[in-house]
Amino acid sequence: MHGLGVRLVKPHAEIDQVWPRHGRVGLTGHLHGLSAAGSAWRLLLVRRSRPEHELRYPAGLDGERFECAFPVRDLAPFGCRNGEQWDIHLTTRRDGAEIRLRAGRRLDDIRGKKHIMVFPAQPADDADGAGGPLTVRPYYTVQDNLSLECTVPAAGSAPAGAGAGAAAGRAV
Repeated sequence: MHGLGVRLVKPHAEIDQVWPRHGRVGLTGHLHGLSAAGSAWRLLLVRRSRPEHELRYPAGLDGERFECAFPVRDLAPFGCRNGEQWDIHLTTRRDGAEIRLRAGRRLDDIRGKKHIMVFPAQPADDADGAGGPLTVRPYYTVQDNLSLECTVPAAGSAPAGAGAGAAAGRAV
């Protein structure tokens, strides 16, 4: 808190919508606290337990607003174990250095999104099945950052989110 109760928020990628469906996770939002001018931006997924494992995707920007998506099956070849997390960032390069903005939702008045905004999991088997059965679910952390959780379904169970309602994940 600062002064009259205004909360200072460091630069980040503010998430407006999360769309987990059809084997992809789509994200829309805007950059907060940093200009997008003159920079090419990318979506970056970083495996929390092994930060050298990264996945990068194009991020389209219109002014400060961004839109990007990635296929969940791209996480399968990493052999994720149950409960594995991946953190989501938007990145660019300036003056030869990489700038990473953590993706999250901090500019609203909703605290504790981890237990309020729950998204469906999607099956993420890779094309040849070598990665094994895996589901991927976006979730908000206790700091209101957006991350991914990978889980291995129990033997004989249907992957979470595999039912008809799996396409309805959206946080506004």
